[in-house]
Amino acid sequence: MKRRDVLKTAAALAVTPFVSPLANAVSLSSRNVSQENQLKTSSGIKRFGDGRDWFFEKRYGMFVHWGLYSIPGWHEQHQWRARVARNEYEKLAQQWNPVKFNTEQWLDLMEEAGMKYITITTKHHDGFCLWHTSQTKFSTANTPYKKDIIGMLADACHKRKIPLCLYYSIADWNHPNYPNQGRHHELPSQPQDSPDWDKYMEFLKAQVRELCTNYGEIHGFWWDMNVPQFKDPSVNDMIRKLQPMAVINNRGFDEGDFGTPERDYDNVASEAKSFERMTEACQSVGMESWGFKKDEDYYSDRHLISSIDRYQSRDANYLLNVGPTGEGVIPQEAAAILRRIGQWKKKVDESYQNVQTDSTFVNASGVLVTRRDRTLYIHLNKVPVGSGLKLKPINVLPSKAVLLNTGKPIDCVVNLSPSDHATQQPFLRLRNLPVDEFANTVLIAKLEFDRPLEEVVLTTKSDSSIELTK
Repeated sequence: MKRRDVLKTAAALAVTPFVSPLANAVSLSSRNVSQENQLKTSSGIKRFGDGRDWFFEKRYGMFVHWGLYSIPGWHEQHQWRARVARNEYEKLAQQWNPVKFNTEQWLDLMEEAGMKYITITTKHHDGFCLWHTSQTKFSTANTPYKKDIIGMLADACHKRKIPLCLYYSIADWNHPNYPNQGRHHELPSQPQDSPDWDKYMEFLKAQVRELCTNYGEIHGFWWDMNVPQFKDPSVNDMIRKLQPMAVINNRGFDEGDFGTPERDYDNVASEAKSFERMTEACQSVGMESWGFKKDEDYYSDRHLISSIDRYQSRDANYLLNVGPTGEGVIPQEAAAILRRIGQWKKKVDESYQNVQTDSTFVNASGVLVTRRDRTLYIHLNKVPVGSGLKLKPINVLPSKAVLLNTGKPIDCVVNLSPSDHATQQPFLRLRNLPVDEFANTVLIAKLEFDRPLEEVVLTTKSDSSIELTK
């Protein structure tokens, strides 16, 4: 799923201001200031002001890449990367029989991991469809399995009131009308094809209409790989008309509703202090593939947790991906990672809920900050260099300090450190943090003050009576 060429545009859009057309339809002049603020997050990102606002509440979702490529178990772009001829790749459809696919087990794991919604590939670049489409025979309907996978998952999600979002690849390595030209994430020109972009768009729109009509309420549409960079806002307009709850990403035929920084490719989005539009980062537990890989290498818990914290503490959503096997089972190693992250998330989740992001509040390397009322949450996002943390310019002791990861009190002092001798200014220090014991996670401290946070920095003067560090 690497998309380096597309991500340059995606990264820029992730930090580009955007106002929904539906929001613009309401006269701003008729709103007072308080009403206008209700349409913004605490960090100032504009809400949609309609049914799509579920996206601002759920925040953390499961991404699933699943298709024929799960059978060889090498990469979701197996056909392209392994240089497999189309007629050979198509034979995998006769092996497609994921008899162990169980929607309830997937959703149980999702909820156990603390995830609130799910996004699944309905059609990846190989063109194989996981639903009963009338537009092509290259679908699950014409396999030994025969069942409508998207229909099964949609029914399960509706029953459990879990938002379902649908991924759809614009690039298509199977359809004869798609103009494969050997560009990035495309096959070379195929002699048996009849490239015709207009006809392909008719096919695409018909498939989108099926997905937005036949499966009840859909909460999102996740475009991918618009290689020709074709613009046609009418496609997203159709989705919004058919599915008004659906949020749409920025990889389709217009800017969509939200940006999509991927993995660790986008340093701008990764290191930005904040975002000016809604953003949903995406990452996979596997280092090589988004689909199932038989001998996959997995990211460390610390790497994934740090990535989740880095985006959620800046008011962004996060999609974490797993690739089920050809039988429909989420690999044991991947499931264990999700569960461990879920245990961490459950303990620290309050630091992301209804908070304001404000990482300029303290001057401490590798630290991100969220705040609510008189409470500060200190996220040790990057690997701490030691067991102590100085929180300049705060020089007031909190009334209560707790490490969310353990629920235990934190040792706090306000005193003068030798490194601050020039200014003779004492600062708040967190001490004896269990950085070695929790080296594979992100520590988050909750500091509660007896005064407004704007008053936790006091004007001090050089004074020989200032307490020294002990």
